[in-house]
Amino acid sequence: MYPAELSAASQDYLKTIWRLGEWEPERVTTTVLAARMGLAASTVSEALKKLTAQGLVTRPSYGAVQLTEQGRQVAVHMVRRHRILEMFLATELGYPWDEVHDEAEVLEHAVTDRFIDSLDEKLGHPRADPHGDAIPSKDGAVDAPSAIPLADVLGPALVRVTRVSDEDPERLRALGELGVRPGVTLSVRAHPTEAGALRVSFPESADAERDGEPEITLGILHAEAVRVRPAQQTS
Repeated sequence: MYPAELSAASQDYLKTIWRLGEWEPERVTTTVLAARMGLAASTVSEALKKLTAQGLVTRPSYGAVQLTEQGRQVAVHMVRRHRILEMFLATELGYPWDEVHDEAEVLEHAVTDRFIDSLDEKLGHPRADPHGDAIPSKDGAVDAPSAIPLADVLGPALVRVTRVSDEDPERLRALGELGVRPGVTLSVRAHPTEAGALRVSFPESADAERDGEPEITLGILHAEAVRVRPAQQTS
């Protein structure tokens, strides 16, 4: 089954199921999926019945939803479209990184594979989207770097940001304003506070304004939205 043969809603379900388990194993249930998509559980349940009948998902007796190989292929195809469009919107049209997601959600269902391939070539075949999420290759391979939540880092440590979650646009905007983006090096100054907040600085920053404020504090929710790896790791 080709993605174009499915409705936009079905494509979104498959893509969301895949994304829920992208960074860490997650037991995807009807309730979890409904919460992520902002839909009623009954609506999601009916959609899953249809996707199961089409051979795109399975629902074992313990209740978790899993993609079949065919369902995964469709999901990754849609993820690739979405993230290439996000890169185009951010780098070529100047969209803020907290606004590209919603725009790409609409465009990904309207453009052709030829259009996506042309954008990919024009952009130089980027490996990640503006938030650091891996862009699947045309054949469906996903090369995501290993990374852990910043909230799990026990300082002092020097880390490089690999990904910032785009799940919450307001949080994404706030982190961007603080300068926390993929590729940025952070120096974690100390162990988390009792509330889980982290104190970090930007050792590679040449920003004069930043020099006057060498350290910032990230709350636990902000720190959990950021994934990092050791700064000396280059691949």
